[in-house]
Amino acid sequence: MLSEAPDVLSEVLKLIRLRGDHVYHGELSTGAEVTFSPGPAIFLHLRTGELAVSQRDGEAVLLRPGDFVLLPHADGHTIRANADAKARQCFEADVSSGSRGKAQTFRWAAADDVAGSFLAGAFYFDGAPLRSLLTGLPGLIHLTCDKSMEPAWLGTISHFLDVESRAPSPGASLMTSRLIDLLVIRTLRMWVSKQGIRTEWLSGLTDERIGRALNAMHQAPNEAWTVKSLADIAVMSRSTFSERFTAVVGLPPLRYLARWRLTVAADLLRAGTLKVVDVAYAAGYGSEAAFSRAFKAQFGYPPSDAHRISRGSIFRARSSELV
Repeated sequence: MLSEAPDVLSEVLKLIRLRGDHVYHGELSTGAEVTFSPGPAIFLHLRTGELAVSQRDGEAVLLRPGDFVLLPHADGHTIRANADAKARQCFEADVSSGSRGKAQTFRWAAADDVAGSFLAGAFYFDGAPLRSLLTGLPGLIHLTCDKSMEPAWLGTISHFLDVESRAPSPGASLMTSRLIDLLVIRTLRMWVSKQGIRTEWLSGLTDERIGRALNAMHQAPNEAWTVKSLADIAVMSRSTFSERFTAVVGLPPLRYLARWRLTVAADLLRAGTLKVVDVAYAAGYGSEAAFSRAFKAQFGYPPSDAHRISRGSIFRARSSELV
């Protein structure tokens, strides 16, 4: 009898420990702009009107009723009522206060001038050092609802989040957290399903022995790993380990390690706090020039552009493409 294929995303999320936190309602007036400082990761479901969302220093994405966005990197974002015109009113948002369970409503608008309203919420990825596995996620995931056809799962989860947050009963805080978990997991499942080979490394984490080697590389990417030292961690012979790793992950161990080091380096560069030369040495390269060549070969742009480009990455999908 054939065994069922492993549920890779579920296994990875168990390691990372997704945790929903709280929800809130927001309204913006025409010409308003609201800036959110770095903090937890964010989701936003537009209810009425049109608003534009942008990551820090990123491209503005226009949202229409029913559209949904996920901002997993928690490095700040901006919401505007008109992406093309200069904002007439600018606000700094503080949505972290208030009691858990019952949602607050934040009005950056006059009572008779609401350009758009939305339901939003915060969540966290716990479980460092596995937090670095999220490096591969785009800065913004945007689900566009074609012809006002909102996916049933999105409408249902959003509805119950709204109900639980407006009139909380005993257990509402836990219910809200679980509903956020469902919303985020469903969105990530959509993203993973469209990535193909780019996320094959996830499968390695579900193989107990290969997973040990992957976790060792993820936790200490600058270690002078060899195939033998990684095979020892996996408690396998060198040849068997190399063959099995390549079959499961899709790359030989040391080639995967080289790519992972560059991925971690890209994450450091995105933060914009370290010089390229410091990141190069931290990634195990003997010179900035060698690091720059390898980085550009993998990502298609030089490391000096990582802060400007990478966090601005956007993944788009239409509701008609999804189930």
